[in-house]
Formats: sequence, structure tokens, C-alpha cells
Amino acid sequence: MTQALTVIAAPKLYLLTNDDEFVLLYQKLEAALATGFIALLQIRRKQILALPDGESHLYEEARQIVELAKAYNVPVVINDNIKLAAKLGVGVHLGQQDGEVADAKHELQPNQIIGRTCHGKVGLVKEAKNEGASYAAMGAIFTSNTKPNANIISRQQLIDGCQQDIALCVIGGLTAENISELVDLPITYVAVVGDIMDLPVHQVAARCHQWQQAFSKWETPA
Repeated sequence: MTQALTVIAAPKLYLLTNDDEFVLLYQKLEAALATGFIALLQIRRKQILALPDGESHLYEEARQIVELAKAYNVPVVINDNIKLAAKLGVGVHLGQQDGEVADAKHELQPNQIIGRTCHGKVGLVKEAKNEGASYAAMGAIFTSNTKPNANIISRQQLIDGCQQDIALCVIGGLTAENISELVDLPITYVAVVGDIMDLPVHQVAARCHQWQQAFSKWETPA
């Protein structure tokens, strides 16, 4: 008797902003979004927030980014700021110390995405699910320039997270080359910063297409 083959759906590319000067950042985002391959965009601008009057600077930047993303039908989440997300009518991604999922659900529209950082702890993934988060983010998968001191999680931790019946996002040092190490796991989002955003504008679209090719490996029966 022939055993049925299991096909694991390909993940989606989740792009995070970096701290480039805004005009350059906007050009890179437009190049990436125009490929049609970005499924979710997170606005994370730590250096802008650190400036005097950083909140108003961030709002003005985020407003323009949200309008750009709308033109390409890409949903947006704001990093760690429920009030700003509500003001802009977008979703939010919350670290463990940056607000509660329940508060986000109260402040935001029902259709908005709420993400939760869970590091390598399956208990936090379970909490995120029970609290009604849209996805749980686990990592770091590899070392990265963005967070060089982040703890690397084990493959078993990631497997356990994948079994909690909540959309799972992986983050941390991921590239279009090393993502092949996760090809047999049911991951919903692959979050990327440096592997795309650290490139010059003219290379961004080509790198997004390389990610698309990497994800095509998930379409092969496992």
C-alpha cells in the first residue's frame, strides 16, 4: 500500500524595517513590496524613537510606510506600540515586556494582526495562543547583526513551538540560503531584516526573488 505524502505549505516572507535614513528606507521598501512577495511588514525604528520628539517622527514615517504598503495590499504591524498601531489602523508586534495581547485586542480592530515574541519557550507560545495572538515568534534561529547577543534556540524548541496550533514566525539571522535547514517544518512566517534591508536598493528585488525560490522547496512533498 502506498503511503500518502505530506505536503507542508511554504512560509511567507515577513519583512522588518531597519534604521536606514528614511528616504533610503522608503526606496528599499518600495522595491521589496513591488515584487509581490512580501506578506507582512513590520515597522521597527529604534533609532528614530531614541531621538528628541521621536514619537512624532516615528508617526510621520509610519504613516508614509503604511500608505505605501496599502498600495501593494501588504498588512503592517508596528513594533511594541499599541497606541501608534491603533492611531494608524494597523497591527502590532509585542515583546514580552512591551504590552499585553489583551490590551492590543481591546485597542485594535478585530482584523488587525497581533504578534508576540516568545523566544525559545514553548510555554510562551501556548500563552500567546491562549491570549488570542495572531502568531508567535520564535528565535533567534541563527546569530544576526541586528541582535548579535540573542540566544539561539534549539531545533527541538522550534519543533515544539510548531505543534501548538498557532501560526509560527521564525526570526534571527535567517538568509535565503540557510532557511533550507527548516524546510520540513510548518512555519507560517519567516522574518527578515538584514538579508534584504542591508542590501543596496538595486539588489533588493532580486534578493526577494531568491527568497521566493528558497520557499519553493516547501512545495515538494516531504
